Amino acid sequence: MKAFKDKPTTLVFTTRFIIKNREPILNIFHHEEDGAWEFTGQTQAIVDTDYNVILLSEMINIDPGIFEVADLPLGYRAFRSSPIDPWQLSPIPDQNRHQF
Repeated sequence: MKAFKDKPTTLVFTTRFIIKNREPILNIFHHEEDGAWEFTGQTQAIVDTDYNVILLSEMINIDPGIFEVADLPLGYRAFRSSPIDPWQLSPIPDQNRHQF
């Protein structure tokens, strides 16, 4: 199993839709500018209050499947259509940098 280089106590960004509604994680961004991790689902975060900051360990508890892309390079994103689909990787397009 791959391991995150970041500590379990690292703060990561996610949405209230994942935390409260248990929406599946479909997008993971590893931002190049500051190394921040961002986890989103199908529902687009519109306002700042849609985002939450939690520990990486909490994110892993929500979906241990994110270990599959724990080595995601800076400036890349992983995405999938559903939780049973494989992760695909691509560079983060400029317009998607830091959505929060």
